[in-house]
Parts: sequence; structure tokens; C-alpha cells
Amino acid sequence: MDATRDNKSDRLLKALIEIGQELASSTTLETLLGRILDISRDVFHFENAIIRLLDEDTGTLVSAASYGYEEPAFSQPLALGQGVMGKVAASGRPLLINDLGEETDYVAGISNARSELAVPLVARDKVVGVFNVESPRPAAFSREDLELLMIVGRQAATAIENARLYQNLSRVSNQYRDLHQFNSRILKSVNLGIYTVDAGMRITSWNHRMEDMSGLTEGETLGRDLLGLFPQLEEEGVAQRIRQVLATGTPEKLRLTHRDFRGEERFQKRRIAPLKDGELTTGAVVIVEDVTEFRRLLDQIVQSEKLAELGRLSAGIAHEINNPLSVISYAVQLLLREDPLAPFQQELLERIDSETDRLKALTGGLLSFSRGRETLKRFTDLNEIARDVLRLVKFELTRNNITAQEDFSALPVVLADPNKLKQVIINLVMNAIQAMKRDGVIRLRSRTPAPGWVELAISDTGPGIAPDIQKTIFEPFFTTRKEGEGTGLGLYICSTIVNDHGGKLLLESAVGAGATFRLQLPVE
Repeated sequence: MDATRDNKSDRLLKALIEIGQELASSTTLETLLGRILDISRDVFHFENAIIRLLDEDTGTLVSAASYGYEEPAFSQPLALGQGVMGKVAASGRPLLINDLGEETDYVAGISNARSELAVPLVARDKVVGVFNVESPRPAAFSREDLELLMIVGRQAATAIENARLYQNLSRVSNQYRDLHQFNSRILKSVNLGIYTVDAGMRITSWNHRMEDMSGLTEGETLGRDLLGLFPQLEEEGVAQRIRQVLATGTPEKLRLTHRDFRGEERFQKRRIAPLKDGELTTGAVVIVEDVTEFRRLLDQIVQSEKLAELGRLSAGIAHEINNPLSVISYAVQLLLREDPLAPFQQELLERIDSETDRLKALTGGLLSFSRGRETLKRFTDLNEIARDVLRLVKFELTRNNITAQEDFSALPVVLADPNKLKQVIINLVMNAIQAMKRDGVIRLRSRTPAPGWVELAISDTGPGIAPDIQKTIFEPFFTTRKEGEGTGLGLYICSTIVNDHGGKLLLESAVGAGATFRLQLPVE
């Protein structure tokens, strides 16, 4: 008897050592549970065993590993207090049943079961599951078996709880990794410079667009002092705004002229937002938007309108001067035919004739200037020009919370001056933005309205245009804007450019229903 007990004690010690080793090496719960059952079978020589774990969400015992059990018994969950295992889980105390015939709420396990032993799996003073064995023989298990199985169960419970914690940690780690990768892809994809600094203004992140803007890689900036790398930020006022954000936790924004590492002057917008850890501001994120091209484009549009207005005024003046010049020139020619003329009269008339010709040459130059530069046509994709314009005006769209919708069909190329067409589309889009002011939709739709023609329709959800205004909207110097806000030449220039291309610029609008301008061009 003592030899038998010593042998079992040796096997128990071996089991505890092996479970301890599994505790250190197993990382998946399924593998760990399988090894615990294998080890227990070697020690106790049970013909069957089942481990059920407590599902805290449902409050039931769910089978996690077993051998010697049929599928119906394995798959059935148990409520707390239900059957022998449910009672053990509810009380946290083991149960040894020598005759299951006396148990009125026995839940079927193995076939012809007569006795059952169940011990709780307790870790950190909490029941995490139940270890259960059964036998077709009455009184098959002893108090010694119960005590030994309790010892194995305590260590198994610790191993199970650690495996669960490891799985939860792995899941959270994977979620954070996926989130980090997702955020990284966003930072790499956006066409904005984005970087972050900590409370000491040391750089903690630096995206690819910032590398392009600054000429410094991420590896050259991370952990470095922002002002040590870019001392000009102090003079530009950026550093002071970042300090305000760090001190107050309130976002800031500013516009500035910045000289980049190439020495080029760039126009930029900076948005600075606090990085929070609860209520504590731990750093700041700086978003850098380069609006240089848009600013230059606006300057070009303004300059273009000024030149166009000057050209029209010059043409008007030239025509007004030409009329009396023609009369003077004709009168001089008649007087020169008179005979005899005194020498000084002859000289005065010839001087008048010469100066008249000089004035005609001058007015001719003014008329030539008013006609604008030469149109340089080449095969052009109207869709691509429209997309370029949307990229250029993206800042204005975002600033005014206006959505741009694209509905481009495949179009044949047209023979046109792409720069002049771009000027037309920009003017139409900017007019739509100004008409809506905020919170609207601009839709650009291309199609082939008829054989040999292409069309780009620009629609807005603005207030629309009254019928009486539509009649004069393409005339020069006509504008509905306040004095000083427009020259009234924008749509006139657009119409002139389209006409020079043999096309049509049509307007469809109703008050309260928005406006649609249709740019139609012939296909050569």
C-alpha cells in the first residue's frame, strides 16, 4: 500500500513538474489543456476526463478539452449549479459522488456512469473552470484521488489563466499593430506634411510628405529638437503657436511665407492640434499644407483679369482715337492738294500727316495688345484638365466645406490650348464656390452630347441665377458682386476663349435650383 502511495506521489510530482514546464512554454490555451489532460491520464490512469471553462459573458461552463466523452455530452454547456460540475463551479468546492443513482440532477456524461469526481480550477481566488472524471464503477474514486487532483487542478488553473492572459495580450497587441500599420499607411498616403512633437518640442513622428518638404528623412529628425533643426520657425511664429497649444491644449492655425531648404519661397498653412492623454496635453501634431501653386494660380487669374480689362479699355480708347484721327488725316490730304501753299503751311500739314500716322501706329499696337496672346493648340484630354483644376482648388473646396463630385466619361481628345481651357474651368469652378459660399456640392460631368462634340458640365447647388441676369452674364464688365470684389470680366473671358476654340459656353439655371455651365468643344 505504501509502495502504491509512493508511486502515485512520484507520478504526481512528475505531473506537477510537467505542468510547470507547460506553463512556461505553452502559449495557446488549446495546446495547454490537451497537455494537462495527457499528463493527468499518465498520473491517475483515468479512462475519461473533461475540462470545462467558465464563460463569464454567458455564465455557463463550456467544454474546452476532453477524452472518453461522446459529442453530445461534450458540446452541451452547463449553467452554474447544474449537475455535479455546475455545483462545483458555483461553490468553488470539489465533489466526490460514489453513487450517481442518488443524484437527481445528474447531467449525462459517459455511458453507464456510476461515480464522479469534480474539482474546481481556481486561480487568483476565482473559479475559472472544472476538472471532471467519471467511472462506470461505483465508488471508483477515493479521497486521496480528490486531494491529488485538487493539487493538479490548482497548478492547471494558474496555467490556464496565464494562457488566457497571454492570448488576450496577443490579441490586443495585434490590434495595436494593425492600428499602427493603418495609421502609418494614412500618414504615408496623405498629401499633407504631418509631424508630431512631445512636450519638450522633440520630434516624435515625421511623414513622407514632410521629408519632401524639408529635405530631411524620418531617421534624421526623430528624437531631435524641432527648433534645433528649423530655427526659422521661431521667426515665422510657428514655435510660439506650438508652445501655446502645449500650454493651453487649444488648437491653433496660421498662414505664413516659408523659405524651404532649397531656398524657394513657399506659401503654407499650419494647423496645430494638441495630443492628449486624458486631460493632460503630452504633445502636438502639426499639419503643413503647401498652397503655393494655388496662391500663384489665383494671382495669375487676378492678373489675367486685370490685363483683360486693360486690353478692353485700350481697345475702346484706340477706337475712340482712331475716329478723329481718320477725319484729321483725310482733311490733311485734302489741304495738301491745295495749290499754291506757303512753305510754312506745307511744312505744318506734312508734320500733321506724320504725327497722325504715328498715332495710328500707336492705336494699332493697343488693339493688338487687347486681342491677347496667341492660342497654342494641341491634342488635349478635357477630363485630365478638369481633374487638374479640382486638385488646384482643393484647398478652397475644403475651406468652404464644399464637396466635389466627378462623373467623367471617356472622351476623344480635342485640339485646344490646355492653359486657356484650364483658365475657363477654374473661373467657372471658383464662381460656383463663391455662389454657394459654404456647405454645397459641385459636380463635374463629362460626356459626348452629339457626334463630333464633347461637353464638360459644371453644376452647383447655389442660389441660382435670375433670368434677367442670364441675358447679360457673358457681357464684359457685368458683375453681381459688390464693388471692388470683381471686374466683371471673368465670364466674358471664358466665353471669348471658348468661342476662339469654335465651342459654346451655355448656361442653365433657375432661382433656388443652382446653376449649370456647359462647356462644349468640337472634336477635330
